[in-house]
Amino acid sequence: MARSNSPGRRPPLALTAAVVVALPGLYLGAASLLGLPHPELPAPAAVAVYGLAIVGAAFVLSWAGEAAQVDMSAGLALAILALLAVLPEYAVDFVFTMRAGEIFAAEGHCAPDPGGSNPCSLALANMTGANRVLVGIGWPLVVLVAILAARKRGRRDDDGGGHEGDRAGVRLPRTLSAEVVFLGVATLYSLSLPLRSTLTLIDTLVLVAVFVAYAIRLARFPAEEPDLHGSAKWVAERPAVSRRWIYGALFVIAALIILATAEHFADGLVQTGSELGVDRFVLVQWVAPLASEAPELIVACLYAKRLKAGDSLGTLLSSKVNQWTLLVGTLPLVFAIASGSLHGLPLDDQQRVELLLTGTQSFFAVSLLVTLGLTWRGALALVVLFAIQFATSISLPTETVHTVSLVLSGVYALLGVAQLVRHRRALPRLVRDGLRTDPHRLAEQPA
Repeated sequence: MARSNSPGRRPPLALTAAVVVALPGLYLGAASLLGLPHPELPAPAAVAVYGLAIVGAAFVLSWAGEAAQVDMSAGLALAILALLAVLPEYAVDFVFTMRAGEIFAAEGHCAPDPGGSNPCSLALANMTGANRVLVGIGWPLVVLVAILAARKRGRRDDDGGGHEGDRAGVRLPRTLSAEVVFLGVATLYSLSLPLRSTLTLIDTLVLVAVFVAYAIRLARFPAEEPDLHGSAKWVAERPAVSRRWIYGALFVIAALIILATAEHFADGLVQTGSELGVDRFVLVQWVAPLASEAPELIVACLYAKRLKAGDSLGTLLSSKVNQWTLLVGTLPLVFAIASGSLHGLPLDDQQRVELLLTGTQSFFAVSLLVTLGLTWRGALALVVLFAIQFATSISLPTETVHTVSLVLSGVYALLGVAQLVRHRRALPRLVRDGLRTDPHRLAEQPA
């Protein structure tokens, strides 16, 4: 990446604004933790303040992660960036999982209530919602932006730009085979989770092992000069020592903001549901992920608009791998620590249905990427099916939602099998590229 000889000394307005909007939430959260005087906000106002803090922190994490790409291999940097981008989901899920563990330690059980509003019922709500938002909204949004950008610039369908969008959809470079393959491995394992009554430490070992293998594979890929803009570019243009200090400080600041605000944001969502008569499970599953995923989706769309749709979708794909391996895998560990036992995280019927729907959606999404491309038809299928599940979850009774979710799970599974059969000849090469092919050779290949 070409760096300017005299980069501006003042941080960009966007970086300053992201930190500023996060400060009220950081102050209130820290004051509450330290017992300092602070105003008590109504639940809806608390959700807004702490939600803005999480959004601001997520933007800061995203820019710092992008800037860090100049100091490490491209694949590993992408994985780290994706991991940082999902930290808000980790924080909210960990809050509910720790509380579920505390209830288990105190009462000897963690029975979910019918309304799905206690921590035992909410432990997986944010994770499943974030996963489905990422695939059902994020992936199609990247395709839409990429197609519009390609048409605006007069691109043709047969253009050879492997990292770019065209009028048919988004094509991925072969270097992203690892993301597709490891997501497929995690997805196949996840389809066994709805058959369980608990998530155990065995699941932790398996899913964390998949993530470690994924990170090791990415670390072998050659470094590339990242195409940075805005705040990330400003950080990356600093001299090496200053650059590392700056993005290191940004990581720490953003992490502190998330740690100080996540619990209050989760509390505010639950209280808001009680005060407004809104189902608290729905708030935790959809409102929290929309807040925490917003910065990542915006950054992805900016990449797609610059005709870097392959990189854009690759970031969201890597985030999905992180969520479906490390996030799900660490929840039983958090529960075990909080409960002081080796008992697994309990799953009720609602959570099992949610896991099934999330797993089958992931299965269909992976099947769409077997040829390393996401067409507009595939993107349309993802968004339509997501819209159905979202609309039913906020408008119909729980029993009806469960029935619709089971039907949609079947639809996802059938569509996924049909895609794999249709593209069965592409599957062996994808697996070989994802697991064995020399990374330097992959980097030299077009999409």
